[in-house]
Amino acid sequence: MTGFRRMLALGRAELTLLGRNRMALYMALLMPALMAWAMRRSLGGIDGLDLAEAGTTVNETAMTAGFGFVLLFVVHQNLVSAYVARREELVLKRLRSGEARDPEILAGTALPAGLIAVAQCALLVVGGVAWLGIRSVARPDLLVAGLVLGIVLCATLAAATSAWARTVESAQLVTLPLFLVSLMGSGMVVPPELLPGTVASVCELLPLSPAVALLRGGWFGGMGSYEVLGHMATALAWVGVAMFAVQRWFRWEPRR
Repeated sequence: MTGFRRMLALGRAELTLLGRNRMALYMALLMPALMAWAMRRSLGGIDGLDLAEAGTTVNETAMTAGFGFVLLFVVHQNLVSAYVARREELVLKRLRSGEARDPEILAGTALPAGLIAVAQCALLVVGGVAWLGIRSVARPDLLVAGLVLGIVLCATLAAATSAWARTVESAQLVTLPLFLVSLMGSGMVVPPELLPGTVASVCELLPLSPAVALLRGGWFGGMGSYEVLGHMATALAWVGVAMFAVQRWFRWEPRR
């Protein structure tokens, strides 16, 4: 069996387990859409927030937030719980004693979450264009690049973050820092153009900021080549940091 087929087999098994975990399945399928809908309802009531000044609208900002929620809930939060659960049940240890290599095990576990994230982002685009009257995708290449980088980054960060969770219940707590930081500073709620210059420059360096910026630029346009290269470089740098953290701290056996 080739490495790719082993990874697909692991992904198929993980998808079966996800289907049996109703809470995790509901969180992955329903929470991003509900959060994007709630964001759309609340954006208009924020005093002093002039989205027109940033060249966007309430619907476009809500869809950008929807992309971020998909990456945070479907990929990062779901995978932290999955890695911790498989570790505590000795599944990772048993898999590691077989033919599958470490990257295949981690990627196979993350495969269903990545596919669900792609499907949900596609539905966001279709729904936004068809029902909310948002303009069609301006740069499909940037949209795909932002989505792929976001999924890879969130999956890698999930593997690294799982090292700090002792149980599946505590896994929900260790995902909060990335969620709060991304929600407040990665352009999911407040566009970077509305932030003060220094604050905006710092927020652009947050882990999820490059992926959100590429997704937004890919759908709505207005992003130059220099900005694209800068965001991609930042995203790849974070992927490299996350991969180093996985190699250094990821746990394959239960914590004692």
